[in-house]
Amino acid sequence: MPKIESITQIPGIYAGHATNAEAATGCTVIVCPAGAVGAVDVRGGAPATRETDLLRPEETVQALHAVVLSGGSAFGLAASIGVAEELERQEIGLDVGVAKVPIVSGACLFDLMCGSASVRPDASMGAEAVRAALEGHGEPLVRGNVGAGTGCTVGKVSGPARCMKTGFGERVMQAGELVCGAVTAVNAVGNVVDPATGAPVAGVLSADGSKIISVQEAFAEAAAEMPLRTNTTISCIVTNAKLDKAQATKVAQMAADAYAHAIRPTHTTNDGDSIFVMATGEVEVQVDMVGMLATSALENAIVDAAESANSAYGFCAARDL
Repeated sequence: MPKIESITQIPGIYAGHATNAEAATGCTVIVCPAGAVGAVDVRGGAPATRETDLLRPEETVQALHAVVLSGGSAFGLAASIGVAEELERQEIGLDVGVAKVPIVSGACLFDLMCGSASVRPDASMGAEAVRAALEGHGEPLVRGNVGAGTGCTVGKVSGPARCMKTGFGERVMQAGELVCGAVTAVNAVGNVVDPATGAPVAGVLSADGSKIISVQEAFAEAAAEMPLRTNTTISCIVTNAKLDKAQATKVAQMAADAYAHAIRPTHTTNDGDSIFVMATGEVEVQVDMVGMLATSALENAIVDAAESANSAYGFCAARDL
C-alpha cells in the first residue's frame, strides 16, 4: 500500500480549512460523502459540541457525513450549520425520502483572546470549508496557523502573557493495509510535551520568556492564574478500519490517552477536550490495533500542532523560541 501523508488521501475522505487570519479564527471540516461510522469521546470539563449524543452506540443513525472542528467558542457552533447546508446543496446526507439530511457533528475551542473576539466562524465559513474540502481532494492538509488552529495557544496557567502559539496538526500512521490518521487543534491550558521523552515542546514561558517551565512550577509561582473555560483540544481520528459504533467508541476512548501522553495536564475542568472517530469500513482488523495506531497518530499530531505553528498575535511559537 502506498504511503499516505494526509487523511485527504484516504479513499472516501475529504478535508479542508476556512481561515480568517486577521481575526485569528477558523474552522476545519472532515467530510465522508458516503457516510462513515462515527463515535466521540468527550473528557474535558467545559465542552462546546454538536450532535454527540447521536454518536452513542445505542442510537440508530449509523452514518456520519462530517466532523467540524471550529474556533469561536460556543459561537463557533454556527459553522456546523453552514457545513450541513453546503452538504445538502451537494446532495450529501441521509436520505429520508423528502430530503437528504447531512449528519454533522462538531466541537469548538476558545480562541477569542487572539485577534478579534467579535469575529467567529459562522455558517458562511463552514460552507467555505466544505467547498475547500471537496475541491481539494487528495491535496495534503495545510498545518499550523490555519482552520481551527488559527487562534490556538497553550500554556495558559500563568495567564496570556506567558503562553505560546500552537495550531493545527496532523499525522498518519499505517500498519499493513490499516490506516489511522489524526488531525487536531491544540488549545490546551497545559504544556505540550514530547510523548517519548517528556521534553517540553510548547507551554508556559518563564518570566523572562527564555524557556518553557513545567506547569507545576507555574502553579508554585504567585503568577499562576489559570483562565476559566478558555481552553480545549479538539481532534478527529480517521481510519479505513471496519468498525461498528461500539468499536469506534472504544477507539475514541483509547485515543484519548494521546492527550495524557502529550499534554500536561489534560482533561481539566478548564478544557473541553473532545475526540471524534470516522471509520470508512475498508479493512477488517482487531479493534485494539486500531486504537493503538490511532493513539500514536494523535500523539504525534499534537506535537505537530505545536511544531508547525508560527509566532503570531503576540505569541511566540516553538520554532521561534
